Amino acid sequence: MKPLTPEEERVIVGKGTEAPFSGKFYTHREDGTYCCRRCGAPLYRSEDKFDAGCGWPSFDDEIPGAIRREPDADGRRTEILCAACGGHLGHVFSGEGFTPKNVRHCVNSISLDFIPATKSEKRAAAEIRRDTAYFAGGCFWGVEYMLKKLKGVESVRSGYMGGMTVDPTYEQVCSHTTGHAETVEVVFDPTQVSYETVAKRFFEIHDPTQADGQGPDLGDQYRSEVFYTSPEQKAVAEDLIRRLEAKGYDVVTRVTPASRFYPAEEYHQNYYERKGSTPYCHTYTKRF
Repeated sequence: MKPLTPEEERVIVGKGTEAPFSGKFYTHREDGTYCCRRCGAPLYRSEDKFDAGCGWPSFDDEIPGAIRREPDADGRRTEILCAACGGHLGHVFSGEGFTPKNVRHCVNSISLDFIPATKSEKRAAAEIRRDTAYFAGGCFWGVEYMLKKLKGVESVRSGYMGGMTVDPTYEQVCSHTTGHAETVEVVFDPTQVSYETVAKRFFEIHDPTQADGQGPDLGDQYRSEVFYTSPEQKAVAEDLIRRLEAKGYDVVTRVTPASRFYPAEEYHQNYYERKGSTPYCHTYTKRF
């Protein structure tokens, strides 16, 4: 992590807001990549920046997987954070009609660094080739094992999402007091496999009609849930559920915004590969 000034700390860590029209990137138009001031992760491309007249840098798209969304405590706005380090960036709004994408990421300049195109092309291209998805569907050992087999998936990591407890342990999640679900983080190359294909596979490796459980594993931590990171992912998940329902499936899968992902303990990662065994409650069933 890079050292921060007191003002950077106030905004990035303390979730503050810089004064409108004061940021160095508000009218900035150079070609390149906007990165997280704290950790350096690429966040936005210059071609997605536009002038909304609001006093802060505005973007109508993000580098896939770079941004995490969390509802504000008052439920009125959606906060955007760096997915890599959790640094506060600003807020995201939709339906304003500024651009055809109809989305505005309103970002504090102080939360950003900038790499001119001549230095950022290779780095930005590497990031653009990756996207991230989050799914919960029973024991994460089985979901991880099955999704890793899909061509274009680069990595799958087991963890926890959807609850309120910070840095939960496996024992806490199993106590049904955290609200978290056993979740997998899927990093994939969208030039090789689409989010729709990954989501289809998710619906075909677990039973989306079983509530709070999967096979013999019962409890709210084993619920079926899609955690979306963008409006596009939400639309795809909801469309797939409608298609399953049209086929007669009574789908109970929830579709909710992704929140902070907490990686599970190391002994949960690559469980079946390390044990040399196969899942006991996850199998492939063609549904589409």
